[in-house]
Amino acid sequence: MNFLVHIETSLPPTMPSDDRQALLDRELSRGIALREAGVITSIWRIPGRLANVGVWACQDADALHAAISSLPAWPWMNVTVTPLGSHPVMHPPAADSTVDLGSTLD
Repeated sequence: MNFLVHIETSLPPTMPSDDRQALLDRELSRGIALREAGVITSIWRIPGRLANVGVWACQDADALHAAISSLPAWPWMNVTVTPLGSHPVMHPPAADSTVDLGSTLD
């Protein structure tokens, strides 16, 4: 199952810079591992903020929660998750069939 995941991270302003950099280095390493495992399928950073949006692939919401909460910066994250379904534009019907577009444009 695919999920659209928006992550906004708010690290404490009092966090020492060395601790902050070490945390961000661990965060990057864990993110790469999740990408290599096929969990993070696409990701984009949001310029000007410590934030990103991505498509994550997990068996279910519990697996997604486990993956997100494995990130080192998890305690400082605000995460919004939207489950995704397939869209007929990406999987057009055969030429001899019809699609009820009224039900897919909700």
